[in-house]
Amino acid sequence: MITQLDLTHFKCFEQVKLPVGNLTLLSGTNASGKTSVLHALVLLHQTMREHEWSPRLMLNGDSVEMGTAADVLDQVYGHRTFGMAIHDGDAESYSWEFEGSHEDMSLKVLKTWGKSDPNGEWSSEEPKQLRYLLPFEAHGSALVDRLLRLTYLTAERLGPREYYAHQDMRRTPVVGSNGEFAASLLQSGRDLRVVPELVIPEVPPTRFRQVEGRMARFFPGCALEIQPVPKLNIVTLGIRVSNDSKFHRPVHTGFGLTQLFPIIVAALSARKGDILLIENPEVHLHPAGQVAAGMFLAEVAAAGIQVITETHSDHVLNGVRRAMKSGLLTPDQLAIHFFQSRNLDGPQVQSPQIDQAGNLDNWPDGFFDQLDKDMNYFAGWG
Repeated sequence: MITQLDLTHFKCFEQVKLPVGNLTLLSGTNASGKTSVLHALVLLHQTMREHEWSPRLMLNGDSVEMGTAADVLDQVYGHRTFGMAIHDGDAESYSWEFEGSHEDMSLKVLKTWGKSDPNGEWSSEEPKQLRYLLPFEAHGSALVDRLLRLTYLTAERLGPREYYAHQDMRRTPVVGSNGEFAASLLQSGRDLRVVPELVIPEVPPTRFRQVEGRMARFFPGCALEIQPVPKLNIVTLGIRVSNDSKFHRPVHTGFGLTQLFPIIVAALSARKGDILLIENPEVHLHPAGQVAAGMFLAEVAAAGIQVITETHSDHVLNGVRRAMKSGLLTPDQLAIHFFQSRNLDGPQVQSPQIDQAGNLDNWPDGFFDQLDKDMNYFAGWG
C-alpha cells in the first residue's frame, strides 16, 4: 500500500511530501494542486500500462492528456526537471527524476532509484533500457503491479447514454477514466465474486448482483439490466427505479445514478491492494447520497482497497467521519489533506488529524467552513 507520495517541481508544487492512507481525502480551493496529486500517479500508470518498455514518461494517453512538459513542470521556478517518489511502507520505495524541454510531450528518465526486498537497493543514471519505468533490478515489484491495475475516474464521468462500448476485459480491465467501460466491465465479469468484506449479506455474492444491491442502497428500488447487442461491440444499460416500473434507458433516470454507477462498479471489481483514484464522488448526488458515498468509500478502504479521492463536499467528509466513529476505520488508516494556493500565506498543504470519534483537531480557514461563514454573515457576526 502506498504510504507517501513526494513531488518536486511538479505543476504547482515546489516540493510536497504527502502521507497516504488506506483512504485519503484531498480537499481545498480550486487550482491548488489536488488533481495534480492524482495526475502524478496516473502518469506512472499510463506509461507502465501503454508503454511497457519506454525510457520516457508519456504525458498523453488513454487515461489522461497532460499536453507538453511546459504543462507539468513548475513554471514559477523555471526548472526543466521534476521529481517523484512513491513509498510503500518499509517494503518498497521508488523515485524518478524526469527531464524535458517545454515543447516535449514525454519526459526522459534522468535518474531512478529504488529499494525493495528481496532486490535490495539500486540506482541508475540516464538508464538506457527500462521496463515499467524501472531497471530490471525491480522486476517482480508488487507496487508496480498495483500501479498497472490502478483505476482513475475523473469528475467528468460519462453521462446517460443510449448504449455503451463493450470490450474484452483483458483489454480494458478497469472502468475507464470517464467510466465509459463500466457497463462493459460489469457485463463481462457479472458472475465473478467481489472482495468478501464488501459483500452485502442478503444479496448473491456475484459482481452484478452486488453492484445492483449497492445501487439500491443509494436509490431504493433500483435494479439493473445489461444486454449485449448482437453483432455489435456495445451493450445497453437498463435502470429500474421502482419495483413497480419497467427498465428505462439511462437518459430517463437522472444523472445521479449514472455518475455513481462507475464508482460502484470500479470498487466492486477491484482486488485487495488495488488503487482507486476518484475525483468528486459527490457529483449530482443529493446531500444524503454524498454522505453515503463517503461511508461507502470508507468501507472499500477498510476492505483493503486503497482509495484516494478529491472532494469539495463536506457531506462526503462527514460520511467518512461517521464511518470512523462506527469503527469501520482507525485514525491511522485515514489521511486528510487541505490544499491552498502557494501564493497565500501559510503552508500549501495542511493535514488535519482525526480521532476515533470522528473529531478533527484542526479546521484550516477554507476547509469546509463556508456554511459557518455564511451563518455568521446572516447573523451579523461577519
